[in-house]
Amino acid sequence: MLPQDPIILLSYVNTKLRDNYSSLDALCDDLDADKEELVRKLEGVNYVYSPERNQFI
Repeated sequence: MLPQDPIILLSYVNTKLRDNYSSLDALCDDLDADKEELVRKLEGVNYVYSPERNQFI
């Protein structure tokens, strides 16, 4: 289960992307997470996914 607080979610997801996953799609597939919901939640706190950096910035 992913954290509900957007700032904690940001930290959690970026750490997972850095340490374990080559892409957001891979993370969402492995964790059975809704990619659109995740992106929307983080956009709500002004972060967008950068595929080049493989992190939310």
